[in-house]
Amino acid sequence: MPKQIVTSATAPTTGFTDKATQSPLAQGIRWGDALFVSGQGPLDPETKEVVSEDIQDQTRQTLKNLKGVLAAAGADFTNVVNMRVCLRDAADFPKFNETFAEILAGEKVTRTCIGGTPHRKGVNVEIDCIAMFD
Repeated sequence: MPKQIVTSATAPTTGFTDKATQSPLAQGIRWGDALFVSGQGPLDPETKEVVSEDIQDQTRQTLKNLKGVLAAAGADFTNVVNMRVCLRDAADFPKFNETFAEILAGEKVTRTCIGGTPHRKGVNVEIDCIAMFD
């Protein structure tokens, strides 16, 4: 079974490279019943600029971008089994987590959250995920 490349017009395709450079990555890849979504960040899909400095605004946009890639594959947050989160500043965790819980609205996933340095200046959160289909 070949892998299927998933592309969404409602999420940025440049990832965290220079916005003028074509990304070598897929937004998502479906292989059988599994969907692997590349890390998304707080970029506006049209301008490819960071939407805000505020961690809650960044979290909302990042999850919106993830949701767009999931939707392009016929999935949503109910299909997600695992998320990995990178926060530039671990002190942002309480506000990040509050917004994360608000957006997922009770949906349970497994998650790892680490402090680190996302590749693009101004990006304070990056999230990838794995989703499953029946």
